[in-house]
Amino acid sequence: MNFKNISASESVSGQALLLVLLGMAVVLTIVLSILSRSVTDIAVTSREEEALRAFSAAEAGFERALIAQTDIPSTQLVEASFSANVTDFASGVTEYSYPTSLVSGESGVLWYVAHDENGNLICDSGAGLPCYTGNQMDLCWGKSGTASDQTTTPAVEVAVYYANTPGDYSTVRVARDTADPNTARTASNNFGSPDSGTCSVAGQTYQFHKVIRYNDLGISGAVRQTQNGLQFARIRILYNSDTAQPFAVAMDGAIPSQGKKVESIGSSGEATRRLEVYQTFSELPPIFDSSIFSSGDLVK
Repeated sequence: MNFKNISASESVSGQALLLVLLGMAVVLTIVLSILSRSVTDIAVTSREEEALRAFSAAEAGFERALIAQTDIPSTQLVEASFSANVTDFASGVTEYSYPTSLVSGESGVLWYVAHDENGNLICDSGAGLPCYTGNQMDLCWGKSGTASDQTTTPAVEVAVYYANTPGDYSTVRVARDTADPNTARTASNNFGSPDSGTCSVAGQTYQFHKVIRYNDLGISGAVRQTQNGLQFARIRILYNSDTAQPFAVAMDGAIPSQGKKVESIGSSGEATRRLEVYQTFSELPPIFDSSIFSSGDLVK
């Protein structure tokens, strides 16, 4: 049997070729990994840019809708598009959840009087703008499970504005009611007590509630049962300095629209963003709750 002698130089050359191939494989793996990561980073950056453009387009949509107070059809921008839909919210319902939660000192308004397209107060059943007439509301507040014995337990103050002569704004008066679940505070703040149990409005459970009877506030039946008698109720949340708390009302009659709801959709590439914005009607500054106004001289 014949054997071919392999020289030392041929052996070294074979090892060198093997090392070169291994080195090229390692370099190629690194290059491919870098390229893959670069492609991924570019794709992610592109998606982020599209998402930002879509969000900005959605913002532009609701801003234009709020100005126009009407639906905005699909509008094309340079690299994005938007559309917006404007509707009345809470119109004709008997259960109403205020759209945002409130921290201590903040207030929300429940309107008893309808508004026309220019924001003016109006009561016109023939034009589809009836005003609320009723005898009471069940005010619900606080997230389910909220403790009733903490320093941050939410209490409520309700200020009901009404025209003692319906339609005559020179006769507007204010009636107030309060409720505090924390009995340790009522001796000093003179608040009333809530009713027992929880309440549910529009499928959401609230920890506290109190039935506000307008008759108990000194508001006559002639005012309550006449359109443009009851004007609005300002509902203020107190003591909850740590957590924003929601509130809602269950009424014994239908309420008018409480403002505008704008749903805006922005799109860019494969990204879509949806914004939902509520615009409540203009209201008196809260300072009027604690001030005195007289068209003439004040007599001491």
